[in-house]
Amino acid sequence: MSSGLLALLAFAPILLAGVLLLGLRWPARNAMPVVFLATAVLGYTAWDMTFNRIVASTLQGLVITIGVLWIIFGAILLLNTLKHSGAIATIRSGFTNITPDRRIQAIIIVWLFGSFIEGASGFGTPAAIVAPLLVAVGFPAMAAVMLGMMVQSTPVSFGAVGTPIIVGVTTGLDQATISGQLLANGSDWDAYLQLITSEVVVTHGVVGVFMPVLMAVMMTRFFGRNKSWMEGLEVLPFALFAGVAFVVPYVITGMLLGPEFPSLLGGLIGLAIVTFAARKGFLIPKKTWDFAGREDWPAEWVGKLEMKLEDIAAHPMSGFRAWLPYVLMGAILVISRTVESVKDFFVSIGVSFSNILGEAGVSAGVQPLYLPGGILVMVVIATFFIHRMSTRAMGEALKESGGVLLSAGFVLLFTIPMVRIMINSGVNLADLPSMPLAMATWVADSVGGIYPFLAPMVGALGAFLAGSNTVSNMMFSQFQFGVAQGLGLSTALMVAVQAVGAAAGNMIAIHNVVAASATVGLLGREGQTLRKTIRPTIYYLVMTGVVALVAAYALGVTDPLMN
Repeated sequence: MSSGLLALLAFAPILLAGVLLLGLRWPARNAMPVVFLATAVLGYTAWDMTFNRIVASTLQGLVITIGVLWIIFGAILLLNTLKHSGAIATIRSGFTNITPDRRIQAIIIVWLFGSFIEGASGFGTPAAIVAPLLVAVGFPAMAAVMLGMMVQSTPVSFGAVGTPIIVGVTTGLDQATISGQLLANGSDWDAYLQLITSEVVVTHGVVGVFMPVLMAVMMTRFFGRNKSWMEGLEVLPFALFAGVAFVVPYVITGMLLGPEFPSLLGGLIGLAIVTFAARKGFLIPKKTWDFAGREDWPAEWVGKLEMKLEDIAAHPMSGFRAWLPYVLMGAILVISRTVESVKDFFVSIGVSFSNILGEAGVSAGVQPLYLPGGILVMVVIATFFIHRMSTRAMGEALKESGGVLLSAGFVLLFTIPMVRIMINSGVNLADLPSMPLAMATWVADSVGGIYPFLAPMVGALGAFLAGSNTVSNMMFSQFQFGVAQGLGLSTALMVAVQAVGAAAGNMIAIHNVVAASATVGLLGREGQTLRKTIRPTIYYLVMTGVVALVAAYALGVTDPLMN
């Protein structure tokens, strides 16, 4: 079989997902079971995988799915707990009196608070929170959704306390084989993953620092009285200041502490710095910018739901007490990752499965306390007492979170096993390379040295299809790894660029646009939002590709696997 035909067959499941999700507009809950079955049949027939290995890979995927769902549940449960305790209303009201300039409000609420929420919760949560918040303080619904989607970029690679890296990259790579290669070269898996993390934060830092500027100019161009780019550029000094205030702690945190904390601490530290500066009038233009009167807004800008600030009198709470659960969460995460005795205790509690059904290298496990989901649930329990919640309010939070878990869980029950079958297909009776490696070999032979420029687009494609940075990394990390090996480039760099591209792809992920639009009653106008957010997405992918080329060829970035 030719390498081109083999690559085409390997790409078939991804192509099928694209046809079903985009061409036929099937919901993911219908499309992914079909894609899973097609992948299993392809592995059994074309790749001559044993039935036992396909079943073992499926079981491996289901165990991994449990861990992912545990994280999702914890993240959504904390958000809903804070909503029902009244904390979110208090946090929301605190933003309204900083400045009347809408450009500054957007940067603070979307870029900084949104990045913090992404670091804490992930899974499209920032847009679902900041969009109704913006509408509540006077933004058009469509502008709110556009801005909410734009924050789904720089912080996303470390959303939900690092899930796209910890789960997405780790399970997307053939960890057993790579670990053996690393040990032979005098390194180990932890050092390799940290190298990937460092390259992700640096790349995002270079490209993402300009995102607040883009937010301001996009808002004034599409939603201003004068449809002017220049009115957005009037806040250039403040926007760059906000970009740096987030990016500097973001990069430092990623390089020193690992993938759990960059977005969380970058957003929190940046929010404190920039909010204080805004209250003091630092770098804020003398001329205040605002939207035209509501009566002049086109009908398409306005959602069907009229959002209002909740009456916090029913839940009187200080700002400190409202923010305390997030501070507590950050503290526990840092301690559990840096204090060895605590880390060892958390890691020791769990269940693992090695060589499932006797298949070598097909292993998985769940550590419920060490996974971010366990820490988030701990914080929820503490919040119940800190915020003096009623059992009824807590019950509502649990009910709402369970509903989200069921909807997300069904799709992941098929998506993650599908990815594991593709990755584990390298062990077969036909002596063929795994599906991702088959694609990688053909791409490396066909595209050649320009590939680093195109690598982030592959990641974005995965996020666009799956609506998830984590799933994109699961699907394509091994593919990017294989292409890098074929070209003699740094594998860590290509996997890092994959993660950055997948983060950018979230700005145009249909699933995320729909979720954000639903929060402000704007369903049915997703196409108009996508036509706007494709612009910052193109910027992000092109700039990331340039950074990758420079890193690969001008700087000569290497890793322990390069000869």
